[in-house]
Amino acid sequence: MDERFDNLRQRLGQRFASDDPLQIIPYRGYGTADRLYLKGRVLEDEGIRPGSDRDSFWDNLLNMYRRFESDEIPGARLLARFQGQVHEVTADDEGYFELWITPAAPLPAGQLWHTVNLELVEPLRPGHRPVQATGRILVPPATAQFGVISDIDDTIVVAEVTNLLKMAKNVFLGNARTRLPFPGVAAFYQALRAGMDGRTHNPLFYVSSSPWNLYELLSDFFQLNGIDPEPILLLRDWGISESELLPTGHHEHKLAAIGRLLDLYPHLPFLLIGDSGQQDPEIYHQIVHDYPGRIAAVYIRHVDQTPERTAAVQALAADVAASDTHFCSLTIPKP
Repeated sequence: MDERFDNLRQRLGQRFASDDPLQIIPYRGYGTADRLYLKGRVLEDEGIRPGSDRDSFWDNLLNMYRRFESDEIPGARLLARFQGQVHEVTADDEGYFELWITPAAPLPAGQLWHTVNLELVEPLRPGHRPVQATGRILVPPATAQFGVISDIDDTIVVAEVTNLLKMAKNVFLGNARTRLPFPGVAAFYQALRAGMDGRTHNPLFYVSSSPWNLYELLSDFFQLNGIDPEPILLLRDWGISESELLPTGHHEHKLAAIGRLLDLYPHLPFLLIGDSGQQDPEIYHQIVHDYPGRIAAVYIRHVDQTPERTAAVQALAADVAASDTHFCSLTIPKP
């Protein structure tokens, strides 16, 4: 159904000659000295503007509508240039593309971020400038002491995921300037990145079941609140697929994303940070057992304090602690 709807929308777009400019949206990537990973999407430019303190209810709602009413470009062809190499990549039916690059030469010593130049080669719309973008990929330094994998909603930003109406108000009627971080979040994550000596750049990854449509909003939120100037966000597609009708695969998405990071950095211990509102304790519990010896600590913000949920989290904590992984559950008040 989703595929047929997209095909119909594109045929109508061709029939009525949509003249909206196209854009490449590269998401921040990550990698090692041997392998670099970059993901992105090709969309029509809907003219979404950054939020401001003066935006009204309707301004935020309109911007959110534009984010979710994205017109993807299926089968778009791009060229990616890095170290003199040229790679061709084709987007999928939802406009997403993924690219793995093997560097042709050693990466510059001490350089954290590496750039990949992207250019759209097909389709092209007459009368518009060439469509180009620059992707950025983080390679953690050899001195990194650990990595951090963190949830976002109700861990970093107030989302109220246990209350559907409050969550909808926070997500759909706010913007990057109106959404609230938990007290002390910025200092905490800055300290994790700096490490025990204050100079180490430990990599931080933010794994969430929020849709990729919110990438720009979340990125602005992290920057505005001093949490992370260039957050690496691992979000998910909310489109209808063969495996699910609604975006309910929270558990599977997080397990897969965390597993990819642990596999890519086999010599790096990790901290897992989340909340008890959804399934973070269960997901992290499984990761601890699937990757023995890899998780140094699990930190959970205790959101759902019903007796049943509290008992369930305590049981998971005891089992994780028996695996020599520190488990800490805290109650942190909302701002």
